[in-house]
Amino acid sequence: MISARFDRLAVAATLCIATAAAVFAPVAAAAQVAAPGAASLGDPTAAPLVQSLADDAFAVLRDRSLSKAAGRNKFRTMLQQNVALEDIGNRLIRRHRATITPAQYSAYQTALPDFVLNAYADRLYDYSDASVKTIRSIGRGPYTDVFTRVTRPGAQPVDAVWQIKKLGNARMVVNNLTVSGINLSLTQEADFNAYIQKNGFDALVTFLKSANSKALARSPA
Repeated sequence: MISARFDRLAVAATLCIATAAAVFAPVAAAAQVAAPGAASLGDPTAAPLVQSLADDAFAVLRDRSLSKAAGRNKFRTMLQQNVALEDIGNRLIRRHRATITPAQYSAYQTALPDFVLNAYADRLYDYSDASVKTIRSIGRGPYTDVFTRVTRPGAQPVDAVWQIKKLGNARMVVNNLTVSGINLSLTQEADFNAYIQKNGFDALVTFLKSANSKALARSPA
C-alpha cells in the first residue's frame, strides 16, 4: 500500500518540476500589472523559486551527457533545497510524534528524503516532453497555491496544485501537492498511520531503509 501511494507522490513530484517553467511568466506578469487586489495572487516571491526549479530540472532532463546517477544527484539537491521535507515528514507522522523517541524520529527523517527521491527520480525523464498551462495563483494565508494543468502526448491531462510557503529565513519551498483532487500529504499520512498501527513505528523506518537500499542496488553507476 505504501509503495502504491508513493507512485502518486512520484508523479506529483515529477510534475512539480515539470510545471515550474510555465508558472513563472504568468504569475510574475500578473503581479506587475495587478491592482491592489493583487494580494489574492499570493506571495510574488514564489515565482523565482519555480523558475529556478524549472530551469535546473529541464537542464538535467535534456543533458544527454549526464548519467542517470549524476542526474539523480542533481535532483536530490533540488529536492533538499526546494521542498519542505522536514515539515512534510512531520505531518505524515504527527499522530505518533509524541510517542516516539528522538532516535526513532531521527532515523525516520534521515530515511524519508531518499525514499521520496527514489520514488520519482527515474520518472522525471518521462516528463521531458510535457507542456504545462498555468490556470491561476491564489494566496491562502501563509501559502500560495498555483493551479496548473500538465499534458503529455498520448496521455490524459493532469490537474495539479502546488502549495508554496515562505520559511522564516524568507526562502520559498514546496509544502504540499494535490494531484487530480488527491491531497498527497493527507493520503500518505493515512497510509503511514495504517502501517504504524499494524506493524509499529520501527517497522516503518525499516521499510523506508529497505526501499532505499533496493533502489541504490538497482540504480545505474
